Parts: sequence; structure tokens; C-alpha cells
Amino acid sequence: MVHVAFPPGYNGRLRMRLPLLVLLACASFPAAAQAPALAVPAPPVIAARAWVLHDFTSEQTLAARAAQARVEPASLTKLMTAYLVFSALKQKTLRADQRVPVSQRAWKAEGSRMFIAPDRPVTVDELVRGVVVHSGNDASIALAEAVSGGEEAFAQAMNREAQRLGMKDTHFVNATGLPHPQHYSTAHDLALLAVALIRDFPEYYPLYSQKQFRYHNVTQSNRNRLLWSDPTVDGVKTGYTENAGYCLVSSARRGGRRLVAVVLGAASDAARAAESQKLLNHGFQAYDGVRLYAGGDVVTTIRVWKGAGNEVKAGFSRDLHLALPKGGAGRLRASVDSLQPLLAPVRAGQRVGTLKLTIENRAYGEFPVVALQDVPLAGIFGRGWDAIRLFFQ
Repeated sequence: MVHVAFPPGYNGRLRMRLPLLVLLACASFPAAAQAPALAVPAPPVIAARAWVLHDFTSEQTLAARAAQARVEPASLTKLMTAYLVFSALKQKTLRADQRVPVSQRAWKAEGSRMFIAPDRPVTVDELVRGVVVHSGNDASIALAEAVSGGEEAFAQAMNREAQRLGMKDTHFVNATGLPHPQHYSTAHDLALLAVALIRDFPEYYPLYSQKQFRYHNVTQSNRNRLLWSDPTVDGVKTGYTENAGYCLVSSARRGGRRLVAVVLGAASDAARAAESQKLLNHGFQAYDGVRLYAGGDVVTTIRVWKGAGNEVKAGFSRDLHLALPKGGAGRLRASVDSLQPLLAPVRAGQRVGTLKLTIENRAYGEFPVVALQDVPLAGIFGRGWDAIRLFFQ
């Protein structure tokens, strides 16, 4: 294990850094006054069956309850419907101005609707807004048919995408979220989906902040109340069925940080908004966002055997962000466990160790450390010499 320091200038604040060698500073001197132990922030009481609070940048779950419990996702299903449609638009297999015929199945869809009809061809752009703003079941089916030729084939594509995104406890049978025994998800999986949608389609995500949409002389409002009450909230989707209760996936951005909250099974429309607001406020008020290392920064050097060089520079291929309890950044300690013996050849991007973070001797997180450079094999004599040295180690 090798203790490592954070980059110069880090002081525990957002995007700032601790002094070099801070890791050595704690145990050497008798303390006249011991700092109080850092408590992990307790989340507020949330009146919902299941919920998750997720930090978008650090990819950490900050708080959760019943996050893995299978639930009926209701219209939160349409996050995946939109994800596949956005993917088709990005791949240019679908065009925003493309006119889509309306089938009898789409026209007769139950539940929330944008009121499309077979005698009125509608554009993909209108249908997308009908899904995002109106939560239209008719629009969802029409788009499923446009992308995959039918809702059943579209549901299969939804399941393939869910598996790719790591949604291990999710299964879809339709594009709408209408109840079915084999149609289910979890709060954890829905958080993964919302994060993926925001991350992968920044050009389309702003649609989720649209408060109203007018189609065929009918204006309907977005059911996400937080769009009106909190200017930092810019999405994402509501859902409701009698079994599912009132559900909301929401996201807010404040001061460069983004959080995603999933609240499932609240008692009312007002309750799902209030409970979501409590979660978002907790995440922003109780945690700081910190960039520990920039992508490409050298965190440590690791011994390499049988290589043209004896060491490899190690770090992260992209920025490493962390959400820390308020006041916790100054107490963070880091060490690297290297994968030994590390034998050449070593390729840039190859995992070579693990960064372990602790706060007051309590584990806080582990992150894979990768090689930042190639180390080719040494010649025959170099390899032989290292083989002898390894034998006696």
C-alpha cells in the first residue's frame, strides 16, 4: 500500500485541493482539542415506498431506501422510450421532421394522451414533446412503431438497452408503463436510466424543462411541479398508476453540481414533489462536490517487472469527482494498493491498482487506478534479471 497526496492547492472545497503531504500530518502531534467525529449526514424522512438520491458527477448514491425493491414504474417507463427515440434521432434512423402515421393501436391507447388521430399525421418532434411533456401513451406507442415497427419489438429493444445500462432488476413489456405483471423496475435502476439520459443526450434533455406543449388546439402542462417551484430543477419525469402511487424522477443543478432524485409510491401529486424537493435540498446542503484528481494527473508510480522501464505512471483517465459530507474534505485520506507483481507489457488504460479513500479510518470509497503510459517488455536479459529478483522476493 502506498499513501498518496491530493494535488497541490486542494483545500476541501469544490474543485479546490489539499496541500501536498497532508496525509502525513495527522498522527504526529498531541492534540490540545480533538476535532469532533464527522457524522455521515442523515437523510430526511421521506414519505414514499422507495427512493434514491444520486450524485450525477461522482456517480455516488448519497442516500436510499428500498432502492432494489421491484416496483411498477408507471410512466417513468417513458424515460426508456425517450432514450431509444433520442438514440434513433442521433443515429439518423429517425428525423425530427419525419411525419409518422397514427395506428389504431396508438389512437386508442388508454390513460394519458396527447390526442393524436389516424387522420392527422404527426411529426416525430411533436410526438417526442407529447411523451416528455404530456406523458402521452398514444405518442409513446406511435414512436415505438416508428422506431421498431411495433410496440412488442420496441419493448425488446428497451430490455436490451436496460441490460447495457446495468439495469439488472428491470423488465419492460410496453413503451407506456401501463400495468403488466412482467413490467417492473427499481428506484436504483430508474436513477441509472435518468443519469444515462442526461449524460448521453444533452441536446435533447432540455425538453424535460418544457412546462407546456400545445397540440391540435389542446394545451397540456408538464406534471412535474418542481419546474414551477424550484428554478434549479430542469427535469425529469412523473408517473402514476393506482398500484405504483405517485412517482417522480427529478434533477437539479446548483453551482456546477447535479443531483438526481427518484421518489416512488408517494401518496399524492403534491407529496411526490415535496418529498423530491426534500431529497434534492438534502444532497446540496449536506454534501460538497470535490474534484480529487484531474484526468491524466499522476497519482502515484507503480513498480513494473520485466519491462523496458521499472515504473509506470498511474492515475485516472478522466476526472475523479467525489461527493463528501460537509467538512469531510479536510479529513480525507488516500492510499493506493497496486496489483503486484505487475508484469510488462503494460498498456495505457490498463488497471494497475486501487485508490482507497478513508475518512477518520472509515472506508469511504474505492476506485480503479490505471496506467497512464505504455511500458513494453524489456529485452531477454532484463526479463531474466527481474525473474530472478521476483523469485527471491
